[in-house]
Amino acid sequence: MLTQLRRSAVMVIICLVLFGLAYPLLGVGLSQAFFKGQANGSITANGSNLIGQDWSQTKCPGHLPGSCVFQGRPDNLGPYSDTGKYKGDNPAGHPGDDPLVANGAAGESGATNLGPRSQELVTYTKHLNEYWHARGVNPTSDLVTTSGSGIDPDITPQDATAEIPMVARATGVSSAQLQSLITREAQGRQLGFLGSPFVNVLQLNEGLAKLEHP
Repeated sequence: MLTQLRRSAVMVIICLVLFGLAYPLLGVGLSQAFFKGQANGSITANGSNLIGQDWSQTKCPGHLPGSCVFQGRPDNLGPYSDTGKYKGDNPAGHPGDDPLVANGAAGESGATNLGPRSQELVTYTKHLNEYWHARGVNPTSDLVTTSGSGIDPDITPQDATAEIPMVARATGVSSAQLQSLITREAQGRQLGFLGSPFVNVLQLNEGLAKLEHP
């Protein structure tokens, strides 16, 4: 009996050391050695490439907020949400202002449940159109609708191209340079056939900063 208990205790200790300590440490060591960026959340100096960032409050002297950067899709904390700015009860206290609440705002994620026949959805979509038109942008459908996650870090090259007039006017970078930047940063479909070509907005804006301050 004692022999069996001793063997069981030894096996427990061995398993604890192997699978509770050695195996996790091996995983962490290998990930930090070969995939450090991905293991740490793809963090850059301006945030994570994996989560949409808040660009709407970016200061642009002489221009509307956020005009001097490319912006992502609206999120679920924007006009579509229960606490959206057009509801008038948002913490920032700007009802009716700045409808394109930026991606990446802390709190929640997920898309709106409003259906295509919802008058509320129609109203908010109109507000988003006004937001873009005020900045000289003829928005694509992506720029006036939320993504599935609500914090999508990517937009399509067509979405980015639609924002060129706004960014060019606010930064002074030529439209041709911005188009070249978009083309350079664009990535193809995943595995060659899944989804649509896309551009990571954070990487795009980091590339834009280099054009402005080479």
